[in-house]
Amino acid sequence: MTTVPSVPTGNFTDKYNTRNPVMRRLMAAFLQDLDELFGIAQPSSLLDVGCGEGVLTSRWADRIVGGRIVGIDLDDPKLRVEWEHRRRPNLEYRVADATALPFENGEFDIATSIEVLEHVPDPEATLAEMVRVARRYLLVSVPREPIWRLLNLARGAYIKDLGNTPGHLNHWSKGGFVSLLSHYGTVQQVRSPLPWTMALVRVA
Repeated sequence: MTTVPSVPTGNFTDKYNTRNPVMRRLMAAFLQDLDELFGIAQPSSLLDVGCGEGVLTSRWADRIVGGRIVGIDLDDPKLRVEWEHRRRPNLEYRVADATALPFENGEFDIATSIEVLEHVPDPEATLAEMVRVARRYLLVSVPREPIWRLLNLARGAYIKDLGNTPGHLNHWSKGGFVSLLSHYGTVQQVRSPLPWTMALVRVA
């Protein structure tokens, strides 16, 4: 019997298809910065760690024509349904643990983890595994604290949890996140689309 994982999978809200005009504007800026960093990296193959519903994974598969794309996440029947809607000839979805990736050293040109590290119990182990399987780059993003929680409070969300979104276990300021990433390679680009921190890291 399949069980839903205790660590959250997928998007807590459908931010990629929202009709909220404020969220749409924030997401447009987020995706613009993400696309620019992706363009700098110019990967020929990609592993998306914590791919969720596969929204970004399938988008990248369309850009890396003929290149190998793999999206991994925990086993969740809802995600499997979404994956079926986002199939591509060069894209494979797999169930896997981010702290024990079933891939060889340097198997992918780039490893990505977008809005995932705040959810995982051991982000350092996840980053270490991403570095192991990536030949050239990491592309990662997380909510920027304390701005994220302050914005939640401003809109009256999660008041009892002081604005903390359910499932967020880890919290980084921009400087704190860049400092963490510097242990895994050279941070080449940092972007700050409100309210996130996003970075492209050249692996050591």
